[in-house]
Order: sequence, then structure tokens, then C-alpha cells
Amino acid sequence: MLQRVIRSTIIDAPVDRVWAVLRDFNSHDQWHDVVETSRIEGNERSDQVGCVRSFTLKDGNCIREQLLTLSDTEHKSTYCIVEATVPLQRYVATVTLKPVTDGDHTFWHWESTFATPPGMERELHDLVAQGVYEAGFANLRRHLQRGGDLQPRGRAAMPSALALPTRRVAVHRYGEAEVLRAEASEAAPPRDGEVRIRQRAIGVNFLDVYLRRGWIPSMLPLPGVPGMEAAGSVIDVGANVNGVLPGDRVACLGPVPGAYCGIRTVPADWVVRLPAAVDDDAAAALLLKGITADFLLRDLGHVGRGTRLLVHAAAGGVGLLVCAWARRLGAVVLGTVSSDAKARVAREHGCEHVIVTRDYRFADAVRRACSGADVVIDGLGDAARDENLAALALRGHWISLGQATGALSPLPPDALVAKSLSFSRPVVFDYTSERGQLAERAQRVWSALADGSIRLPPIERHALDAAAQAHARLESRGTIGALILTA
Repeated sequence: MLQRVIRSTIIDAPVDRVWAVLRDFNSHDQWHDVVETSRIEGNERSDQVGCVRSFTLKDGNCIREQLLTLSDTEHKSTYCIVEATVPLQRYVATVTLKPVTDGDHTFWHWESTFATPPGMERELHDLVAQGVYEAGFANLRRHLQRGGDLQPRGRAAMPSALALPTRRVAVHRYGEAEVLRAEASEAAPPRDGEVRIRQRAIGVNFLDVYLRRGWIPSMLPLPGVPGMEAAGSVIDVGANVNGVLPGDRVACLGPVPGAYCGIRTVPADWVVRLPAAVDDDAAAALLLKGITADFLLRDLGHVGRGTRLLVHAAAGGVGLLVCAWARRLGAVVLGTVSSDAKARVAREHGCEHVIVTRDYRFADAVRRACSGADVVIDGLGDAARDENLAALALRGHWISLGQATGALSPLPPDALVAKSLSFSRPVVFDYTSERGQLAERAQRVWSALADGSIRLPPIERHALDAAAQAHARLESRGTIGALILTA
């Protein structure tokens, strides 16, 4: 006969902060006093359904548990015991969190069913109810209050005065991908207005390639560390920092490179908190690219129903987001790609008219499909210059976003006058120069992901030390979606 143990409590913290701890299937050795050590087997992510955690208790017992379900929308997870020296048989447990009415407290419900050997029913019932669940409630409260992964509002953990050792990928001379070298480094303690972050996922963008090549030396003087965005958790904060606390899951995006590292100290104005539904990999793949898509469509393209939009590199990280979001806004979406495989992915993300070309000829196909583009979003650069002019409709707007094929040759005024064209060359950081702007645009990206306006693109992952390989892949035109580095 199965026993059932049910325990509930109220935690003095918002539900997303409590969930940020409990959704990590490998966090219990940090907050539960009965756990000595814990690891996830097979190097899987600790929020990956099916992963197995192997841990030892302080009384010497060993347990292997498997994550069966995980729902960020319901704040709910289910797990079972796979193997244990404790005689809990057919053990299945569920953790559920719900926000209390005032929004600043969390209802935590923890229950399980299991069988026991004859004569051990009471002993094992009390072990689970008191030694695991009730003790766990008290342990997590204490963990929050002493400045662990989460804290009550109004308190900020004092930053350590010590630099922390880390790994970084640096450029000591400009050149091809092989100039990226991994090396030991340190992350300074946060000063006034700064945050120190343990980074787990780092976005890779074509801007990083331009910096590595030395095309913008003022932005990356030597020696320098590329990378503009990353996601992870706050380690500690300096004075006069509001809105983020140690343990908060965050993403950072700023105008100064340096993200290719395991731990980084940055201004708090570059940091936004992450919703529980957005994991680190997704944040690193989406933040810069999603915000770019937001200002391209909203601020520059004024894209709406009927807008004829041409997107180059439509199967790239930015391209897929722009295509999907523009289609949701009612635009007629055209895109160029370099292969049939990329064409299939672009169509799946909302690109109605896909043009497969490796020689950057597309204007005739655009004119046949829609008589000309109202807006062109161009990350190709010089190789697409003349074709862009030919593909644009009267009063069309050319947004030059990058130069993957080389720097754009100067445009003579007459080239624009012929069709009353306009031209812009935006920089994403000018659209996020204030923290409020960054938070507002980031929230639009997370909301678009939640309501289906955009989809998470395919993500190609490389270890931090393999940054050179990631750059080579990006430049090969063989990638689809986003690339990230994992630290």
C-alpha cells in the first residue's frame, strides 16, 4: 500500500524568485541542510526533463532521482527516485508553487507517494515529512534571508572585496578566428552601481566577428575580450544598486564588449532580470537579437499590415525573429537565404517568399513577388548594395544592419533620389542607452516569445574555450539560428 505525505507552507518571497531556485534540479545541496553533495549525471542541464541527479546525504545515504516534468508556466515539477540506499520504494514527488494574492509571497505545496518495507511505515513517513519537507521549508527560508540565491526585498548582500578567478577568451591581435585564445583571468568585485554575474550562456553575434577582425578598433582595443551579451546569476552587487539581488537570474547587454568570460562585473544599467520561463540559453540567444528585431520593426521600419519587408540572412538569428514578428504584424515577408535547408527553416518562422541565392542576386525575384520592398533589412553589406537599390519600391527604406560581405561602399545621393529612398544605419545600443529602455524592450521580447509572435530559434552551442570554432562556424554561412558559448 502506498503512503502519501503532503506538506505546504508560505515563503516570504515572490513566486518567480522561489521558482528560480527550485526549478534548478541540482540546487538542493546549496540550501537543504540534509544534502552533502549533488551532481547531474551525463553533463545534462539541471532543468532538462529526464536528467538524473546523484546526491549524498549527510547521514551517508546515497540517492539518484530523475526529473520527470517541469513547467515554468505552472511553477511545477515532478521527480522520482531511481535508486537509493534509503528504502523508499516507487517514490514520486511533486513540487508546486502558487503566488499568494498580494504577489510578494509564495504558497509551496510538496507531496509524494511511496511504498516502504513492512514495519518501517512510520519511520519513513516521518523522515520524508519532517526530515525532508518541513526541514526543506525552513532551510530555504534561511537561505533567502542570509543572501543566498534569493533575498527578501530591501536587503542587498555586501559584495566580496576579492576578485574572483575566471576564464575568458581574448584577442591579442586582430585576425581570423584562430586569434581567439582562452586564458585565466579575474572578475573584479562590484563597485558603486555595478553587478557581478556568474555567466552560463554567452551570445555570439556578427559584431563580435567585426571586433575580432579589427574593423572597429576603437571599440575593442588590444588586448580585448569580445562579446556584448550573456545570461547567468548575480553573485553580488555594489552600493546603490536597485532592482537586482544576489541569486537573481539575469541577462546583460551593454555597449562595451567583454562578455566572453565565466564571471563578469558590469554596470547595473546593463542588466535585466529574467522570467522563469526564459532559460539562460534562450536569453543569450534572444536578448540582443530580439531587441534588434524590436527596434527594426517598431522604430525604423514602422512595419504593419501590408508592409512589404525584405530580410537578408532570413535563417540567421536576427532574421528568424524579424520574419516571425513581422508576419504576426501582418507584413508580407520576403527573405534571402543561401541554401534549401535554410529556406525550410525561414518558411517555418514566417517568411512567405524565400529566395535562395549564393551570389546575392534577388532584385528580380522581389519585384516579381511584390513589385518591390517597402523596407529592406540588410546585414550583408557591399555584395548586396546594387541589388538592394533595385529591389526597393518607391519611398522604400534601406536599413543597413551589418557588413558580412564587406564594408558598404558610399552611396551617392542620386542613388536614393531616383526613388525617394531613405537609408539608415542603426546601432542597437543607442536604442537601449537608458536602463528603462533596455528593460522595456527586453520585456517586449519575452512577451513576444510567450504569445508566439516569435519562436526560439535553433541554438548551436559551443564551450567558451571553443569560441574560435564558433566564430568559424558563424562565418561559414553554414549556421541556422543563433550561436552561444556555454561557460
